[in-house]
Amino acid sequence: MAVIGAGNMGGAMAARLCEQGWPVVVCDIDPLRQQQALAAGAELADSPDTAARALSADGVLIVCVVDAAQSHAVLFGPDGAVAAMRPGQAVMLCPTIAPQDAEALAAALAERGIGCIDAPMSGGPVRARDGSMSLMLAAPQALLARHAELLQALSGRRFVISERAGDGARTKLVNNLLAGINLVGAAEVMALAERLGLDLPTTLDVIEQSSGQSWIGSDRMRRAIAGDFEPRAHVTLLEKDTRLAVQAAQAAGFDGPLGARAAEAFAQAHAAGLADRDDAALLLWLRQRGG
Repeated sequence: MAVIGAGNMGGAMAARLCEQGWPVVVCDIDPLRQQQALAAGAELADSPDTAARALSADGVLIVCVVDAAQSHAVLFGPDGAVAAMRPGQAVMLCPTIAPQDAEALAAALAERGIGCIDAPMSGGPVRARDGSMSLMLAAPQALLARHAELLQALSGRRFVISERAGDGARTKLVNNLLAGINLVGAAEVMALAERLGLDLPTTLDVIEQSSGQSWIGSDRMRRAIAGDFEPRAHVTLLEKDTRLAVQAAQAAGFDGPLGARAAEAFAQAHAAGLADRDDAALLLWLRQRGG
């Protein structure tokens, strides 16, 4: 197997596969990520095409970069992986991207006889590391069956959406739009609770056992209350994902009341200087915004 992009999620996936006994080659431009991959037991490649050359005849190249532009670059750009790939191999496309980008990449790979598993993920680095993250899979059944062992090693929660590339991306955008809405709501009510003079840990205790509970709200607000804003998922990630989800909604002729507002909140938090902080920093932004 080869993993292109060994950041929080890709690095956790690579470490998981190494632990499970899979031979893994990792390509990442960050020296720290390279050292982490080496420590986990992976081999290093200095470019995507070098990583692809290490694949077996039916090997899978896992792309775990940030967006569609990076995905296209590592596959089809200079030193891109596809130039070194052979018919019968496959690409597992994990970033959160627009459905039309997933479709276009899958079509370009199909022209070369390379399979594509549209496979966005959810759950965060801890769950990626222990194999309990979710995968939203859109690919031909035969391709999924061929790589069932790999998919099982990576995820205990695999949802087969359809055989149509792009449907994994659509499902991920729907999920992440709700995550963004829930996170903005959680940060708003915690900022309000603080303004009302309530104890934040106690308030969150109540919410977690009541109708306002959400996983992302609990996860992020616990960290925010503790003053921990070290990035696990940067503000820019949900900014991108909510923006893509709203664009997909617009393309489908759907105008909901909350999605665009959530996307705007992440964009404003970015503009306020919080782009490189953990998305729990929405609480900081709402504290500033509330005066």
